[in-house]
Amino acid sequence: MTDIKIRPATAADAEAIATIYNQGIEDRVATLETDLRTPNERRQWLAARGPRHPVIVAKAGGEVVGWGSLNAFSPRKAYDYVADFSTYIERGWRGKGVGSRLLTRLIELARELGYHKLVLSAFPWNAGGMALYQKLGFRTVGTYKEQGKLDGRWVDTLIMEKLLE
Repeated sequence: MTDIKIRPATAADAEAIATIYNQGIEDRVATLETDLRTPNERRQWLAARGPRHPVIVAKAGGEVVGWGSLNAFSPRKAYDYVADFSTYIERGWRGKGVGSRLLTRLIELARELGYHKLVLSAFPWNAGGMALYQKLGFRTVGTYKEQGKLDGRWVDTLIMEKLLE
């Protein structure tokens, strides 16, 4: 298998990030988002990120094959030490260890940045994602029933967390 390198994202990665995010939207495996993204929108998104909310990419064979980010959980000051995160993997690279490498690095970054906890909301049918989260020490704390409407039907999401200290 090709060696996977993790590095901070740059504006030059915006097209690949948009493509991979759009695959996640289209495949209905990772997000309640339904609007596809453009490279320009992703460039603006990257430029607006602060140092506590980094974006990283996974590269293999010279190509970006996945990305991840630490995201603000809430604008309320009391939540400054809690981050939500995102990971998206290119279709052909799913199940090949890219997600594990990205999420492991996000956990390291969260600790380096002084976060106390990471949280996520995931689709229960995303078997690969659920296995990864559990493997890396996340625990299920609840279910949002009918959290969003995708393709005309209500869907649940599982809420998970990992304490970092």
